[in-house]
Amino acid sequence: MTKAINSAPTRSQIIIRVSKHSLSFSAPSTDVADSLPQYEPYAVKNGISMAANLREAFKTSALLGVPFSKALVMVAAPVLLVPVSCFDETMSEELYDHSFGGHDGQLVMCNLLSELNVVALYAVSRDFCTVLADHYVEVRYCCAMQPVWSYLHQRSLIGKRNKLYGYFHDGSLDVCSFSQNRFKFCNSFDITSSSGSGGNAHDALYFLLCVWKQLGLKAEWDELHLMGDIPERDWLLDELRQYLQRAYIVNPAGDFNRAPITRIAGMPFDLVTAFVHRQRLR
Repeated sequence: MTKAINSAPTRSQIIIRVSKHSLSFSAPSTDVADSLPQYEPYAVKNGISMAANLREAFKTSALLGVPFSKALVMVAAPVLLVPVSCFDETMSEELYDHSFGGHDGQLVMCNLLSELNVVALYAVSRDFCTVLADHYVEVRYCCAMQPVWSYLHQRSLIGKRNKLYGYFHDGSLDVCSFSQNRFKFCNSFDITSSSGSGGNAHDALYFLLCVWKQLGLKAEWDELHLMGDIPERDWLLDELRQYLQRAYIVNPAGDFNRAPITRIAGMPFDLVTAFVHRQRLR
C-alpha cells in the first residue's frame, strides 16, 4: 500500500483531479492581481486508459506545460472509511479488495481524517502514478471527497437541526451525515443515467429518501442539503419538498462569501472547496 500525503493547494504546485471518466488541471494564478485560479478541464478520450490520457495531455495542456515541481492529485474513486481505532495499515489492501474488488493494477492510498476519526482508503492506477512520478519531483494524493467532508462536518455543527448532505459528481451521489466528531452515515450511490452519462434524478430521489428514513430524520424539523452537478434539479427539489419541509440547494457563491472561484463554470464542488478552504487538506 502507498500512503497518501495530505497537502493544500499552493502557488508552487499543480492540482490534478481524476475520476473514472474525467481529468482536469488547476493551479493558483501566477498573477498577484488575479484571485481566480487557472482551471483546465481535459477532454478524455474513450477507449484508452486514464494514464494514456494523461500522457497525451502532457503534450497539449497549457497548465501541464508549466514547470511545476509538485502535484496534488485529487482522486474521485470509491472510498472505504475505517475508524482510526480499527485501522491496520497492513490490512488496507485486503480490506479495500474485500469491499470493492477489481483493483488489480492499482495502488491503495490512505488519508487520515483526524477531525472525523477515520481513515479513507481509495485506489489509484499504478500506471497513472508512474506518469506523474516521471514529471514531478513530489506527488501527493488525497481523496476528492476529503475537503467536502471536512467542510460539511463543520457546517453540520451550526444550528440544532440534524442535516443530511448529498453531493452529486461524476455520475455518483455521495450522501453523508455527521454526529459530533464522527460520521453518522456515509455512502456513495451510482446514479449514472441509462445513456451512460449524467445522473438519474429518480434514482437519486429514491436513495435520498431511503437514507432519510434509515436515519430516522424528521420531515418537519431536519434539513437536507444538495450540491454539485444535480440532475433535473428543479424536479428533484420539488419532489423532495413533497416529503421534507427543509430541502435546499447549496449555492457555493453564498456559502463561500462570493469567493471569485465560484464563478468558474464547470469546476467540481470538491475542487472549489479545496481552494477556498485550503487548510482542509493539510
